[in-house]
Amino acid sequence: MSDQVTTVDEQGRPEPPLDGDETATLLGFLDFHRATLAWKCAGLDAAALRATVGPSTLTLGGLLKHLAYVEDHWFSHVLSGHDRSAPFDAVDWTATPDWDWESAVDDTPEQLTGLWEATVARSRELLDEALANGDLSQRARRSRRDGSRPSLRWILVHMVEEYGRHNGHADLIRESIDGSTGE
Repeated sequence: MSDQVTTVDEQGRPEPPLDGDETATLLGFLDFHRATLAWKCAGLDAAALRATVGPSTLTLGGLLKHLAYVEDHWFSHVLSGHDRSAPFDAVDWTATPDWDWESAVDDTPEQLTGLWEATVARSRELLDEALANGDLSQRARRSRRDGSRPSLRWILVHMVEEYGRHNGHADLIRESIDGSTGE
């Protein structure tokens, strides 16, 4: 990543650099959103990770598992060209397209958090490797369904958007569980 000093906010989240280059800024925002999800899910038991809001079926546990899958998909599978990692490699995604969301109810908080943390760590390693060998313009090794190969820049912006969107969901769910609010 960057050699810049990182400021950490009161929730323990690293603030994105105010004067970083394009790479440091994108990675800074992605790490900020990753830390936001960790904050929203911290200290919750299995029942809380299964809680929903209104008619929605979204859960914090489902968010953790879904975002672990998304991390593996974009950084390991698409960008780096690796086979899917366990447990995602054993899923019939055609038969169960929402497996990541639905199967989370069967996992413990430790399993969900561990899976997400391990996948994020692997994504960080793969990002470091990719950036050591090229810049943000480098193309992914695998194509998307339409045959296009996104740049690393596109993947990073997409991941910031993915976390930003789901952190909004996490805010609502966490507030419904224990009243905890914040960014």
